[in-house]
Amino acid sequence: MMDRRTRLLTAPILPTLFRLAVPSIVAMMIMSSMSIVETWYLGREGIVELAGVALVFPIMMLSTMLSAGAIGGAVSGATANAVGAGDTARAEMILRASVILSVGGGAVMAVVFLLFGRAFYSFLGGEGIVLDAAMAYSNTLMPGMILIWMTNMGAGVMRGAGDMLRPAMVQAITSISHFVLCWVLITRGEMGIAGAAWAMIGGYGVGLCALWFLFLTGRSHVKFAPGPVARALMVPLLRVGSLAGIQSVMTIAIALTVTALVGRLGPQWLAGYGIGARLEFLLIPVIFGIGASLIAMVGANAGAGQRDRAISIAWRGTFVAAGIVGLIGLASFAVPTFWARQFTDDPAVIQATATYMRTVAPCYAFFGLGLCLYFASQSLQSLGAPVLGSLIRLIIIAGGGIALFRSGNTDPDNIFMLVAAAMVIYGVVVALGLRLFAWRPRQDRSGSAVRR
Repeated sequence: MMDRRTRLLTAPILPTLFRLAVPSIVAMMIMSSMSIVETWYLGREGIVELAGVALVFPIMMLSTMLSAGAIGGAVSGATANAVGAGDTARAEMILRASVILSVGGGAVMAVVFLLFGRAFYSFLGGEGIVLDAAMAYSNTLMPGMILIWMTNMGAGVMRGAGDMLRPAMVQAITSISHFVLCWVLITRGEMGIAGAAWAMIGGYGVGLCALWFLFLTGRSHVKFAPGPVARALMVPLLRVGSLAGIQSVMTIAIALTVTALVGRLGPQWLAGYGIGARLEFLLIPVIFGIGASLIAMVGANAGAGQRDRAISIAWRGTFVAAGIVGLIGLASFAVPTFWARQFTDDPAVIQATATYMRTVAPCYAFFGLGLCLYFASQSLQSLGAPVLGSLIRLIIIAGGGIALFRSGNTDPDNIFMLVAAAMVIYGVVVALGLRLFAWRPRQDRSGSAVRR
């Protein structure tokens, strides 16, 4: 029976990808359920709570994208390279580095939003009781950011080593704990929106304990071993993680820009957009699940010198992810009110969500295309095209939004059409940039592509 490293390097691509992706997709779906459960409980509290959490939601997304996708992805990719090269000591050092990065990243986010949160949420359009609700949630959540970062980045090390099952189990423990705490603190304890934040912190705290039980007892493929972290390791991790972080920051800047535009239309539109954005957050598990598998497979093959196989894996996995989220988008377009009705009975909010779905959901395949290629690019250190695509998407939405407000064309349909167009352009730019430049097939002397 083949060991994990051999399977990553030699086994058939699509069967191996699906075997790795399924547990990871399940884990990320479970993670996304935390946001859905939270929204369901707060939807019973009222529209003010929904709107308040919608203001903070992009920051929670940023935390997840940085700790699990950007810096966490760099850590995962580096682990995959080490496993592909058979360097166990380096993989263990990467785990130690992930602890340092988690504490630093989580602490920085906590301090920034504890100090400047009110000004930030005001900029997004929050005011009055909606702003007060956002602050009650944010100020409670921020001190727990380090727990969130450590859980996500530790799981990334496991996934980079090709172990998708144990991170899925940890995420299940986290989400079950969160579900129980939401019921206890929001409903039974009547703590409202602050109880939702405490439930999030408590859930991740339990998950972190389960994760480190695996590391400390040697039940994970990469074991924790005390020792130093070499500068020669930390600097590349920071470089790749920072570049990937720029992509994540721009992705969140896009969400914040849309939130700021929609927030000026009224609380029903803000709440409706917040519910719609939850579906996009639910798509990320599918993309991330396949993307995390790509990081492991692409990284291991790149680390073993099999670059052409690594690129082939990246394209095949990306097209699978884009197809799946594209079908979800078409289903949401066909039944645009279904998602909203799971969270609210308010007719205005349902209509606002449906308007968003009819316009943006058909373009989800392009979102999946660009984001999955971003994950695969981390292991190949070819992040230029994904970062450029995100920058262009941000410029289109921010510039177009300013133009719409200056011209007085602030109809929600126009804003959502702008979001949809930017999503399409993003996917196309990333795919073409990688295909024509960074991932262009190597040519032999006769001019034909070299295949492995």
